[in-house]
Amino acid sequence: MNANEPVKLRKRKTRTGLYSLYLDTYANGKRTYEYLRLYLVPERTREDKRKNKETLQLAEAIRAKRVIEYHEGRYGFDKGEQGKVLLFDYFEAQARERTGKTRTSWINCIQYLAQYETRKSITFAKISPEWIEGFKDYLGAQKLAQNTKSLYFAKLRACINQAYKDGIITDNPLKRVGSIKHEESKREYLTIEEVQRLAETDCDSEVVKRAFLFSCLTGLRKSDIMQLQWGDIHKEGDYTRITFRQRKTGGQEYLDITHEARELMGEEQGAEELVFAPFPAVSTISAVIKAWTARAGIRKHITFHSARHTFATMMLTLGTDLYTVSKLLGHKDIKTTEIYAKIVDKGKQEAVARIPSILGKEE
Repeated sequence: MNANEPVKLRKRKTRTGLYSLYLDTYANGKRTYEYLRLYLVPERTREDKRKNKETLQLAEAIRAKRVIEYHEGRYGFDKGEQGKVLLFDYFEAQARERTGKTRTSWINCIQYLAQYETRKSITFAKISPEWIEGFKDYLGAQKLAQNTKSLYFAKLRACINQAYKDGIITDNPLKRVGSIKHEESKREYLTIEEVQRLAETDCDSEVVKRAFLFSCLTGLRKSDIMQLQWGDIHKEGDYTRITFRQRKTGGQEYLDITHEARELMGEEQGAEELVFAPFPAVSTISAVIKAWTARAGIRKHITFHSARHTFATMMLTLGTDLYTVSKLLGHKDIKTTEIYAKIVDKGKQEAVARIPSILGKEE
């Protein structure tokens, strides 16, 4: 990287031990910082090194784009030109900063934006509350699931909010625009009896069976279970403790597990060895679980994530308080956990049980 370039890629260590990547821009006598929401992890394994390499390549691509924008006089480096930043250019730049399914949803949103607003030259100065409401109505008329509409509209909101934070717009038009309501989806889970039946039923993949039951007993996501290494496992008195970083949120977690959960992990291996391996291809895991649950006589649409729902409902059924369940699941907001409280509502169950017989039969 040329030392004279106005945009430099830098990193800053966070309190969680990750390194946050950001751009340091010096232009027109002023210095600005743009945090990329990209993070480097401590390189403990070959997989960590691979991920860091990909992250750096993405960050460098963003930096290179900012340099081009600077030389073309775009992207808000000139305070007087900020309202002229192109919506689609900025939105696409934001999409490139995302990864996986999140990036896909941003890209899908762009496609609907392009159908609604055919002028690729539209600037943020033209984005009004009425324009946003128009896109909201446009999505509402599409043959999409309610939650998909909510998701795509949330991406536009995220883009505009980020533009406001970056100083590209001085007045946020979203102040007068509501969101598209998210429809609460059904969370399929297993009863304790059904989990016991699964434990007694043969599965086509031994590692999927162990990992799924492990998730039922710990609440860990599939992504966290698949990357769990023996170096993350520690003995703490009578308990076995797992120390790991959530793949989804990046949060550092400490989780004590039961003796049965430890038993499902199998015999200890080297520190960098995966606990649950070899996992079958992600595309086949659902089919394995479908066949397994059918074999156990369970007529529910069960996915691997249902194991996490099972853990949450089981904890609440056993009387664990909502705050503790929230911490066990690694939720940052207890409102996320409250959804499970609707599933397990003992007050409602007790109220229904008190309804007297109307058919003249004794129970």
